[in-house]
Amino acid sequence: MSEFDIAREVEGSRGRYVIRQAGAEAELTYSVTSPTLVIADHTGVPDALRGSGAGQALVERLVADARAEGFKIVPLCPFVNAQRRRHPDWADVFQV
Repeated sequence: MSEFDIAREVEGSRGRYVIRQAGAEAELTYSVTSPTLVIADHTGVPDALRGSGAGQALVERLVADARAEGFKIVPLCPFVNAQRRRHPDWADVFQV
């Protein structure tokens, strides 16, 4: 995975993965539609973290959790969808 400390926050049917570093916050948000399906809807990386691999690390964590917990990901977020296309080895966790 990555060198980032990634927190997972869930509140009801909404969740996010977040990296807090040097006063900046990168996030990947998602909606839980069922115990076996989440929709990745937004990835935001502030200028302070651009180029650091933070966005990639967030998607890697989502993929790892999907595999560990048995859910599929609908990649509504353009960044998550682009990462899915770059990693054919992740096909097992994406529903497109």
